[in-house]
Amino acid sequence: MQAPVYVIGHVNPDTDSIASAMGYAWVLRERDGMDTIAARAGAINAQTSWVLKHLGLEAPLLLNDASPRFESVMRRYDTPLPDKPLRDAWSVASRTGGIAPLVNADGTPFGLVNGRSLFDFLFHLVGPHLKQQDARISDILDFPSHRAADTKVARFQSSTRIRDVLNRILREEGDEFIVTDDAGRYVGVCRQRDLLNPPRIKIVLVDHNETSQAVGSLDEADLLEILDHHRLGNPSTRTPIRFTVDIVGSTSTLVSERIEEAGLSAPPNLAGLMLAGLLSDTLVLTSPTATDRDHAAAERLSRWAFVGGSALAGETIQSYGEKVQAAGAGLGTREPSDVVSSDMKIYRSGDFQFAVAQAEVSDLYEVSERLVPLTRALEDLREQKGLDFAMLMVTDVVRGSSRLLVANPPPVLEDLPYPPQTDGTRLAEGVVSRKKQLLPVVLGLLER
Repeated sequence: MQAPVYVIGHVNPDTDSIASAMGYAWVLRERDGMDTIAARAGAINAQTSWVLKHLGLEAPLLLNDASPRFESVMRRYDTPLPDKPLRDAWSVASRTGGIAPLVNADGTPFGLVNGRSLFDFLFHLVGPHLKQQDARISDILDFPSHRAADTKVARFQSSTRIRDVLNRILREEGDEFIVTDDAGRYVGVCRQRDLLNPPRIKIVLVDHNETSQAVGSLDEADLLEILDHHRLGNPSTRTPIRFTVDIVGSTSTLVSERIEEAGLSAPPNLAGLMLAGLLSDTLVLTSPTATDRDHAAAERLSRWAFVGGSALAGETIQSYGEKVQAAGAGLGTREPSDVVSSDMKIYRSGDFQFAVAQAEVSDLYEVSERLVPLTRALEDLREQKGLDFAMLMVTDVVRGSSRLLVANPPPVLEDLPYPPQTDGTRLAEGVVSRKKQLLPVVLGLLER
């Protein structure tokens, strides 16, 4: 059986990260026949949640990290009841390579019948007594299965990371282990040799290429491809991969181009999702990151999405973009901790590790009204992540400017070209793009 390929965006995913993951998973499946699963590396934000609900789409699978788990190596063998005759367990073991898991009526595991447990059972049953040594196999197989079971077999939950319990696995005497679900019910059996060399999950990264922004334990996965539109900070790979980083405003733009190149058209709801990702990342094509290719992609996606009978029938690029922006804008209805973490990226430059978060509003006066709790939340984020400093960029999507909040700013940031305000924030007139406008300035100061 071919292992699935997970297509996944960055941690703290925004709408473009979710849209490009779902869109590119669809492309790889339709164009190349790959078994793909769209995934996400964090919680869905308010804007993306609204878009998915409006289009009738389910959120991608949550993939916390790429480290192999017990579920990746277990086999779900047949399960006789403990009180059934040993011949039932013998029949199962003959088909599974010598293993018969016994499971209680409530689904919880009782134990394992294997070669060692059968020998122990016969040893204690027959012993040195001559009369018992003459017992027929058919009589022995009439004993209840639980008499021949090893009930001390180690048990592990299917969601447990193998690396977290590797030392325990190596200390166990047996070669087989029972796997359960979170409620303690039987789901399968695994062997030690498979746990020591588990299969690596296959991953395609979209909308990022830096390890600090990727799903956890990426080094334990097989990275197949990267499709992105950000600065380079890519991880090393064991083998050559397909690597595309292009100068466009969104990764959804790149996905839509691949759909067109393949002679395909995306389903209306998926096209609408990618269009939302494009419009969100480019502030409805007004951001300095927007290129002619983004404008062409928006036209292409709207042609597929705004068809009769779809959820977006009758929309225009502008009207839909305004709704997408409104769904993610505003500070008043969100917890400060959510504002500073839902669209946050961590960077490293020189001796500094720092975070830059971005939130959208329709009026920068909202910052003044929420300045104290936002500042406190930003400092809490910095301490929790062990960062040198943290920034929050609050962007007015109507007027095209931003206010900057900085927790624990290093002296070098005094040279930021954005005038300080009386409340301690900085006003960045005309700055709306974290990637193309703010980050290069910050990195330039840190690297001098």
